[in-house]
Amino acid sequence: MHAFLARKWSRELDYRLIKELWAFTENRIAVRFAYEWHDDSGQWYRSYGNENWEFNAEGYMQRRFASINDLPITPSARLFQWPSGRRPDEHPSLSDLGL
Repeated sequence: MHAFLARKWSRELDYRLIKELWAFTENRIAVRFAYEWHDDSGQWYRSYGNENWEFNAEGYMQRRFASINDLPITPSARLFQWPSGRRPDEHPSLSDLGL
């Protein structure tokens, strides 16, 4: 897992993420997400999809299923343009953006 994440984070530069809770019950939640990033050649992408998480009795994630699609975009098509770090509270949600 460490090697996978190291490769992912070295490839996906200037990463900006928005997640929305989709559903929850007992020890499971589902979220939808979109994030924007660029590779080392400067090509921008919007990645989007759904995740399902299951937690054990101690509250730790024990299962994660994700479906992720990567869509090349132009720099002018970017929607997530806040400074590096946490998404500002006033930034529109995925639903507000119509995604």
